Amino acid sequence: MVLYEYPCNERVRALLRVEHLFNRLFFFAEGEDPRYQQVAVATLFDVLDICDRTDLRGSILQDLERQRVTLAALRQHPGVNPEALENMLGEIQAVSGDLGAQGRIGQVLRDNEWLASLRGRVAVPGGSSQVDMPSYFAWQLKPYDDRMRDLQQWINPFMPLFRSLSLSLRLLRDAGDVVDVEARQGAYQEMLGGKTFQLLRAWVDPALGVFPEMSANKYVIWVRFASPDYDLKPQAVTRDIPFKLARCNV
Repeated sequence: MVLYEYPCNERVRALLRVEHLFNRLFFFAEGEDPRYQQVAVATLFDVLDICDRTDLRGSILQDLERQRVTLAALRQHPGVNPEALENMLGEIQAVSGDLGAQGRIGQVLRDNEWLASLRGRVAVPGGSSQVDMPSYFAWQLKPYDDRMRDLQQWINPFMPLFRSLSLSLRLLRDAGDVVDVEARQGAYQEMLGGKTFQLLRAWVDPALGVFPEMSANKYVIWVRFASPDYDLKPQAVTRDIPFKLARCNV
């Protein structure tokens, strides 16, 4: 099954975008070919740019605190595993403490004159070539272990942010019950009556050759399935599509 996610507000959308960048960063950072690490370095600067433009840390800390309060209220709830609950509350406290105690995220990269220069060149199409920045080309010729050591030093300041972000999204995703539903003639609609959700998750069998286009507000959830035509333009399908849906809210 292929998982598609739809954020129901801009705050969750921003968190999913940053998670996507971290996933790309970690994947390309491990590649031995220097061209993989070119992508990793550019992606690291993308994360830094987001941290510069938005109060990402404050948003995540608020989310974690809200989730902590919600979970703490379950201490007296029958059927709740007290050990698992306390472990989760402890994990929230730990990652929140690490993130809150950190200074400005990524300041080490800003203070490094060479990285600051490279950041400006990467922003220019083709600007990080050996023609424009031979020192970056020379860095890519270093042994793999040396490059990995440098990359790890640059990535480490972002790890408290990554761990906090991952925990916040995991708690949100785990809060949704998965149900089997069907989109009649390619469309599924569910009236909410004023109830709001933060995230929709849809699982689709890839053999069906379709993907969901989702939207939601406090009144309705709307899922419409489409398939790409020869020009990859989405075309609505008119057959019944079975899929799994989770509505997530903390």
